[in-house]
Amino acid sequence: MRNFMKKTSFPIWALLAFWFLCLGVSAGSAEDSLPVDFPFQPGEKLIYKLSWGIFTAGEAELEVLPFTELNGERVWHFRMSARTTEFIDVFYKVRDRIDSFTDLALANSLLYNKKQREGSIKRDVVVRINQAARTALYSNRGEALEPIKIAAGTLDPLASLYYIRTRPLEENSEIVRPVTDGKKLVDGRARVVKRETVEIEGAEYNTFLVEPDLKDARGVFEKSSDSKLKLWITDDDRRLLVKMESKVVVGSFSATLVKVIRPDR
Repeated sequence: MRNFMKKTSFPIWALLAFWFLCLGVSAGSAEDSLPVDFPFQPGEKLIYKLSWGIFTAGEAELEVLPFTELNGERVWHFRMSARTTEFIDVFYKVRDRIDSFTDLALANSLLYNKKQREGSIKRDVVVRINQAARTALYSNRGEALEPIKIAAGTLDPLASLYYIRTRPLEENSEIVRPVTDGKKLVDGRARVVKRETVEIEGAEYNTFLVEPDLKDARGVFEKSSDSKLKLWITDDDRRLLVKMESKVVVGSFSATLVKVIRPDR
């Protein structure tokens, strides 16, 4: 089992970070205005159970941290972390964390950090995004690549998730946004398929089913011709991501929301 997971690159990270170069999140152009009231505030934490087939594989968290300052500017600070269970640790231990910093309008990413510990893989990625120069500079453990050109209103993968929560969703609409991980810039696309009621942990949610376009995806998604990813976002003013499912060459994966901590509760 250990060798199987190494060869397939067990995609706990890919599951929660599906928008990583395969999903952008805008209901229109990058210049569209944003709603005044955001559906999230600092102090919100969403906790997910990660499953691989019948196995509970781990836990993940999405968190909105207190506002902070970056280059003298007050900014959003988002964090995503993922960890495997003790059982899965024996075969493929995962301890990942992403931090994303954006302007207060959530229109532009400014800094993106990824600390990745997956089996023998160790990466400490820093992506510095210069919106004025329209460049993104990627470095891993101090070794930098050549800067890449980006478009106006470019977001990083984690900021993309929070941006989609600020937008109204409509059935049969397409979502588009420029997204970068520092190595590549893509026009991420996703389709809002339909409204759907889902039951999770005994609770019912009215949601929109959204399916990202995986043509620019990497890893396990690109290795399967019929790979698919689905996510369910609540049809209310909270815009909670309550469920994700993927079908890839190595099997079926899911993430389900098990706990919500909000500052207004």
